[in-house]
Amino acid sequence: MTLIKSISGIRGTIGGQVGDNLTPIDAVKFASAYGVWVKAQRNKTNYKVVVGRDARISGKMIQNLVMNTLIGLGIDVVDVGLSTTPTVEVAVPMEHADGGIILTASHNPKQWNALKLLNSKGEFVDAKAGAEILEIAESNTIDFADVDSLGEITKNKAYIDLHIIEVLDLDLVNVKAIEDANFTVVFDGVNSTGGIAIPLLLERLGVNVIKLYCEPNGHFPHNPEPLKEHLTDLSEAVKKHNADFGIVVDPDVDRLAFMDENGEMFGEEYTLVACADYVLSKTPGNTVSNMSSTRALRDVTEKHGGTYEASAVGEVNVVNLMKKNNVVIGGEGNGGIIYPPAHYGRDALVGVALFLSLLADKKMSVSELKKTYPSYFMSKKKIELTPELDVDAILKEIEARYQNEQLTTIDGVKIDFPENWVHLRKSNTEPIIRIYTEATSQDVADNLADKFIEELGEIAKK
Repeated sequence: MTLIKSISGIRGTIGGQVGDNLTPIDAVKFASAYGVWVKAQRNKTNYKVVVGRDARISGKMIQNLVMNTLIGLGIDVVDVGLSTTPTVEVAVPMEHADGGIILTASHNPKQWNALKLLNSKGEFVDAKAGAEILEIAESNTIDFADVDSLGEITKNKAYIDLHIIEVLDLDLVNVKAIEDANFTVVFDGVNSTGGIAIPLLLERLGVNVIKLYCEPNGHFPHNPEPLKEHLTDLSEAVKKHNADFGIVVDPDVDRLAFMDENGEMFGEEYTLVACADYVLSKTPGNTVSNMSSTRALRDVTEKHGGTYEASAVGEVNVVNLMKKNNVVIGGEGNGGIIYPPAHYGRDALVGVALFLSLLADKKMSVSELKKTYPSYFMSKKKIELTPELDVDAILKEIEARYQNEQLTTIDGVKIDFPENWVHLRKSNTEPIIRIYTEATSQDVADNLADKFIEELGEIAKK
């Protein structure tokens, strides 16, 4: 199976051979390395790390391994239990902790899990820190604490509530207008921790919520990536209940997608576009998203008088460019909203509250709202990797073939044609090459993706 070490953490499949999968030994190995790295950041007596998890079947096992490894290093652990990625990010600075670990493989199927690693700000560790942690993991020179210096585990289950309070306190979240709108929504929690957090938030906002798959047992009822082809049950429920719209998140609640009142996808890419439109209308400024995100964010930003810039894929890359450009909102086109007044992390709770505020402000349906934005269509395809494929060489060949076009090579190869674009890159989270395209029609986007898949295949056979 697979073990992937990248900017997105340590991710792998449960079971199998040590070093090839996320086995108990690998979980201890990388938790140990992270703990050593945390202690190297500050010279102090006591250290503290926040640990939380999504509802994956393997989550409790991996969490116990990770927490007990950390206390073996003399680090105190705050166990927030079943939680969301953004909730753990919020908890780290609230606890004045030295870091945090979220045990989740995001949108990956149930056989996957991962260690997502945070710094003392509650933000993902950067590439330099990640490299240091991996180096420590391979060093075999980790010193554990003696019996009188072991850490302790403290449980704190209040952080989802505290996170919701922080979201409700944001200046641009118009609680009164949302309550007055009397929205009815259907929410798909994919049987993970979104099923705990999002209904609580919606109820606090006075929204009538119809719950779908909100039992946090880790048995995902469909592929957990929030894409149209996986959400037929949500579509049917929205129509059946005459709901104003539908909401879906991924298992760790950092990705967010909406469905309109007709059971049609609003478009995962347009989650950020809509939230940015609302924020920019109240607080004009600049935006950032990654290179695989829709051009519609650029168009909306420029409409409000701001400037847009794209980063390499990966939340830490988006956050770094957001800070550099002092942006008012940013994120990733996969439904990830990063709103600095809340915190520098993708947060579906923040996204839900901003989107509801926008709808209450506009007083229009979700389908009508979609028509107000530039119309782009994306194709998101992938090629499974095999050990013999030299991805870097293949992408270099693509770069050479299209050298006369507008190229960006900070993350794979992105080719900007006048009317459309294609982005080819090796995934940080799966053993695949991603092929993302965008055009002014779905057929053109799909055909462009197929053309490049064929071209990649031809190069690979050389």
